[in-house]
Amino acid sequence: MASSMEKTFSRITHVDAEINANIEHVWELLTNIESHASWNSTLNSLKGRIQEDGRIELITQLEPSRTFKLKVTSFDPPKYMVWSSGMAPFFKGVREYRLTRIGDAATRFEMKETMKGLMFPMASKHIPDMRDSFDQVAEDLKKASEDH
Repeated sequence: MASSMEKTFSRITHVDAEINANIEHVWELLTNIESHASWNSTLNSLKGRIQEDGRIELITQLEPSRTFKLKVTSFDPPKYMVWSSGMAPFFKGVREYRLTRIGDAATRFEMKETMKGLMFPMASKHIPDMRDSFDQVAEDLKKASEDH
C-alpha cells in the first residue's frame, strides 16, 4: 500500500511490491514505452524514449488536461532509473524506480516520487494525492509481469 509524507516544502509518495517475475522481465515492461499502454491503467499517453538522457511526455488519468515533460536523469539497467521535471529550487519533481532481485525468479519493485521546492506550499493544494495511483501502478505491473 502506498504511503505519503508531506512537509511544508515537499511531499514524498512511495509504493513497493514483490513481483513473482525475474528482474529483466519487469525492467523490460517499465522501459518499453510501447508496452506501457498495455499494462499501466493510470496513463492516458506516454511518448518519448526511456533511456539515459531520454525525454518523455506523459499524460495521466489523474490530470488528463496536463502533459508532463520529463527527462530521464539516471538509468542503470535493470535496477534503477529516475525521471524528473521542474526547476530547483522553485519546484522539482523526481520519480525514482528501483528493482531489486529476489532470488532467481522474483523482484522487489519500488517507486518513489518527491515533489519539493520553494513554490511547493502554493502548488500543493493543486497536486492530487498520488497514493491510489501508485498502488494501481504497482498492481498493474505485478499482474503484467506475473501473467508473462
